[in-house]
Amino acid sequence: MKDQLALLPELLAAHLGLSLSALTMGIVISVPTGILVTRYRKLEGPIVGAAGVLQTIPSLALLAFMVPALAALGVSSIGYLPALIGLSLYSLLPILRNTITGLSGVDPAVIEAAQGVGMTPRESLLRVELPLALPVIVAGIRTSAVWTVGTATLSTPVGAPSLGNYIFGGLQTRNYGAVLLGCVASAVLALTMDRLVQLLMRGIEQRRRRLTMLSIIGFAVLSVCAAVPFVRTALSSGENAIVIGAKTFSESYILAHILAEQTQRQTGLPTRTLESLGSAVVFDALVNGQIDAYVDYSGTLWSTVLRHGDPWPEREALLASVTTELRDKYGIIVIGRFGFENTYAFAVRRDDAQQLSLRRLGDLAPHAARLRMGGDYELFQRAEWRSIVSTYNLSFAEQRVMDPSLMFEAINARQVDVIAGYSTDGRITAYDLVALEDDRGAVLPFDAVILAGARLSRDHPQVINALRQLAGRIDAQTMQRLNRGVDEEKRTPVEVAKRFLNGTN
Repeated sequence: MKDQLALLPELLAAHLGLSLSALTMGIVISVPTGILVTRYRKLEGPIVGAAGVLQTIPSLALLAFMVPALAALGVSSIGYLPALIGLSLYSLLPILRNTITGLSGVDPAVIEAAQGVGMTPRESLLRVELPLALPVIVAGIRTSAVWTVGTATLSTPVGAPSLGNYIFGGLQTRNYGAVLLGCVASAVLALTMDRLVQLLMRGIEQRRRRLTMLSIIGFAVLSVCAAVPFVRTALSSGENAIVIGAKTFSESYILAHILAEQTQRQTGLPTRTLESLGSAVVFDALVNGQIDAYVDYSGTLWSTVLRHGDPWPEREALLASVTTELRDKYGIIVIGRFGFENTYAFAVRRDDAQQLSLRRLGDLAPHAARLRMGGDYELFQRAEWRSIVSTYNLSFAEQRVMDPSLMFEAINARQVDVIAGYSTDGRITAYDLVALEDDRGAVLPFDAVILAGARLSRDHPQVINALRQLAGRIDAQTMQRLNRGVDEEKRTPVEVAKRFLNGTN
């Protein structure tokens, strides 16, 4: 927990900066738009409707959509920008609706009186209508502020640091203390901003200057704190650090830190890791030069990235094909493979395996109609799932999609009966599960490979040479042991990576 607390000031400031920026953009867009709608009522339906549609889109989906959208425009597609745009869009509706409601609620007699004393429409708006509508508008800002702070935790998968780093990383590594820390910090921040907006609203309504100034000073202090990470980034921009990406599970965190530590030790260059990125996001980041290297799997590259279906070639031919296509299409180098394969491993509880005589995937067929299947976010959309179902004639009573970190808890609690875990996951043995043999080769090969972007091979060939030294150094048993160090022994991925390179794991 000490290591997690050390990260709190930086992540809290980043989260705060993202939230304040998005809320400010929401205000800047929504208030003028709300004023326009009250002057041209025909616009109310389409504009409020569009804002409402944006609000119905799941927030994580909206943030994730920003990545390919920005990439298509040729601008930075991961990190702060997509998160800022997504959160700003998500903040619009409460402010917009309250602006329209507040201005519409101004007594027409008051507006007529303002015009009667010679005020222009602009003067009437600024000196009469907006002051009267301001309490309602600020109430909308208050709602939007809380929503924005909460939703900002979902910016982690698109590469923007936030308190979501605690939540996503903690769930994957079963560090529930980190999850709790992220949730509590986010809640405190949301309550703080809510309280400051409430003070502002009371100060305006009651015309109490002191409360208004106290709220403004509070927001000024938060803004200064939020600016710290951006200032630090600007001052360190000349370091030209090597950026290593990681997906959203323990093994990826460990391997990312192994790459970073190996680079530092062998070349002396500064490195940093960008963790908890979505599978498509991390590859796009490599293509666009926003990260320099990461670890992926040959089967994922074949089916998800290169969009190949079945049938697929045998293991060596598939890896050779992936290597050639990545180089020719994207300029990405496959530096080498670690030496282990992390494929889908269908696992059942040991008592069920004994009672139903389950040893191979084919043994599931007579019982599948009574069994509940749990898989990760991608499984049921992948080509190998269709291959498994058709090859083994499987039709489960229920298919549940869940976070990979929760699958083992689910099967242990008998919420599901079969899970598609990963062959190098130490929790298969820790939970006393039996992995069923894929005796008909229906599952794609998943060799762990080190990928490097064009910038790395062009500007830092010494890093390529350093990372190539890792090829063949990790077999399946070693990777299981490394994963167990994080998932069961509660070590940090950084500690596990350093122990491996020191030869002490």
